[in-house]
Amino acid sequence: MSTNVISAKDIKREKYQIDASGKILGRLATEVATLLMGKNKPNYVPYLDMGDFVVVINAGLIKLSGKKQTNKIYTRHSGYPGGLKVETFDKIISRRPEYVIEHAVKGMLPHNKLGKKMIKKLKVFKGEEVK
Repeated sequence: MSTNVISAKDIKREKYQIDASGKILGRLATEVATLLMGKNKPNYVPYLDMGDFVVVINAGLIKLSGKKQTNKIYTRHSGYPGGLKVETFDKIISRRPEYVIEHAVKGMLPHNKLGKKMIKKLKVFKGEEVK
């Protein structure tokens, strides 16, 4: 009896298209992160990038539960004193809806070189059309 060791050349990638309209952000992000990591495959190993390509459409129509639509804040810092920028979910979703999904998914992926390779396989679009 021998152990079947998988290598990078044995990986077969698929392409998934997910419609985000009416879905809750966290639930969609976990579904996308699972596909990007390849955890849905029976031969998953954590040391290889086995994930599939994921395209998310209608990012502007995503929802949040409860009062998070108005209360959730995103922060960033310019690096200068007093450079903290704070924006609410409503402002960001009207300006850059792709960022909201990318930010949520990126937090669910590994924080190393493998995670950087995985996030490159994600494409998010504001509307129906894929560019």
